[in-house]
Amino acid sequence: MLITHTRKRGIQAVFLLLLIFFPIAGLAAPPPPGHSIAPVLEKVLPAVVNISTSKMVGSKQRQLLLDPFFLQPFAYRDRPVQKKSQSLGSGVIVDADKGWVITNHHVVDGADEIMVTLRDQRSFTAKLLGKDPAVDIALLQIDADKLTALPLSDSEYLRVGDFVVAIGNPFGLGQTVTYGIVSALGRTGLGIEGYEDFIQTDASINPGNSGGALVTTRGKLVGINTAIIGGGGNIGIGFAIPATMVKAIVAQLAQYGEVQRGQLGVVMQDMTRELASAFGIDNHWGAVVTQVLPGSAADKAGLVSGDIIVAIDGKEVADGGALRNAVGMLRAGSTIDLKVIRDGKKKNIRATIALPKDARAEGSKFNKRLEGALLGNLDDKHPLAETGGVEVVKVRRNSPAWEAGLRSGDVIVSVNRQPVGSLMEFSALAAQAGRRDLLLNVVRGNGALFVVIR
Repeated sequence: MLITHTRKRGIQAVFLLLLIFFPIAGLAAPPPPGHSIAPVLEKVLPAVVNISTSKMVGSKQRQLLLDPFFLQPFAYRDRPVQKKSQSLGSGVIVDADKGWVITNHHVVDGADEIMVTLRDQRSFTAKLLGKDPAVDIALLQIDADKLTALPLSDSEYLRVGDFVVAIGNPFGLGQTVTYGIVSALGRTGLGIEGYEDFIQTDASINPGNSGGALVTTRGKLVGINTAIIGGGGNIGIGFAIPATMVKAIVAQLAQYGEVQRGQLGVVMQDMTRELASAFGIDNHWGAVVTQVLPGSAADKAGLVSGDIIVAIDGKEVADGGALRNAVGMLRAGSTIDLKVIRDGKKKNIRATIALPKDARAEGSKFNKRLEGALLGNLDDKHPLAETGGVEVVKVRRNSPAWEAGLRSGDVIVSVNRQPVGSLMEFSALAAQAGRRDLLLNVVRGNGALFVVIR
């Protein structure tokens, strides 16, 4: 499956192969027959902006390649070459007074200069206030007056079948509006971002729409468009990050410039009917705690292996992914109220999530075929620290891990196509796989490869 971030670089789309409510008071009601939603869009369109970025890319070329006559075939000499690369995307003004603009992190990643162009064709250099690669959100600020804002709404009330409008800058054509419905909610496991809870829509989304708005027919901003499935164009499957999730991230970016995520400290798996039967309960949803990390927030709060977490802060937890997303939206130090089922009885537990601790563990702890590998969390200075992963610290030559293809310095970024940001998450995904093969996506130097652990 090809997942494409909807960004446009220069005049060509750059595709990333990695490998997004019954509404209150008709939040997303369809327009009456014979009527237009143009009056609503007239108020919305000025809040959606075009974003262009540029950066100087340094490289070196060998003198031999630059000499058309090969006069010095053995006198190789590196010579610096620089070129300016550009990308195009979209953004949404969410606060007119502060000049805040939301877009996708991948639209502005690595940019030396970010330009925001309004619908009235005014352009401004933007300041990057903060970014969160794990959710793919960036917060920009421009110094401008007479702005129109489209505040983030509550996406919790969306329902499958609600009508929505996608607005962005596809292929650099300029502001474009497309129309469709919400095709699905809560899409996860796509391997696009570290935290996924996407709105899926058939409203046409194309390269260049990244960071654009997904709004209801009442003009409510319910999502930020971020990716599509396909070979570079729309096939009716697009994804947007829910506004409720974006709102939580923006609050931290505005205050701290980053999201400093804490961890609960549990290894978990999804509740199933078979597990429910084994536990002797009727509850078929939730996250089953299979392991509690010693000294973690969960350990200090009193969670134990076998607890079934069914709600967090009053909201139902459907599965392990839902729990991970809920905790991942919170800053370290936040206090949460958990509802758990223990020995068939409901119990309330309060926990304070904490910063993840540096950790290392022998690979054999997770899978016998990983014997001989020492795994660890990435330190803050690692080039992949922002996006996360698990480092292969060292591998004993001729060990099972060596024979499987792992090498020292490798960084495991996904397990069975699920993003992994820490050793704890690696442990959870390995536990979920059980006796099945582990498909590891490994970054090695400037390249990447897949390693199968059978």
